[in-house]
Amino acid sequence: MTTPAIKRALLSVSDKTGIVEFAKQLASRGVELLSTGGTAKLLRDSGLTVTDVSDHTGHPEIMDGRVKTLHPKVHGGILGRRDVDQAVMDTHGIAPIDMVVVNLYPFAKTVAKTDCSFEDAIENIDIGGPTMVRAAA
Repeated sequence: MTTPAIKRALLSVSDKTGIVEFAKQLASRGVELLSTGGTAKLLRDSGLTVTDVSDHTGHPEIMDGRVKTLHPKVHGGILGRRDVDQAVMDTHGIAPIDMVVVNLYPFAKTVAKTDCSFEDAIENIDIGGPTMVRAAA
């Protein structure tokens, strides 16, 4: 069994340590970079060409960025089986996503702080990240 080429990667990280260097390696291999919010900005500011997930999906990030990757064009791209689902993907304009690079919001660390507000806790609930990890597994 041959390993398929990685053509498109979605990068969405809370802890951005090392992400620029990793993304540069992907880009040097011709991998298209999709990204969200702050990760996209950092990569772009570092000179990389990045497609915002909102441009990829045609839907803006909503609810102050809490909802950005929960979209069929993201999860269909991750979950789609190229040998089985390609016709459905083509019908719905879903492009394959071959790699997912995610780390999760530091929810436990945030809510452990004595001065953590309800708003801070809400902002650190991560739904999209774990969903992408599960889809990519």
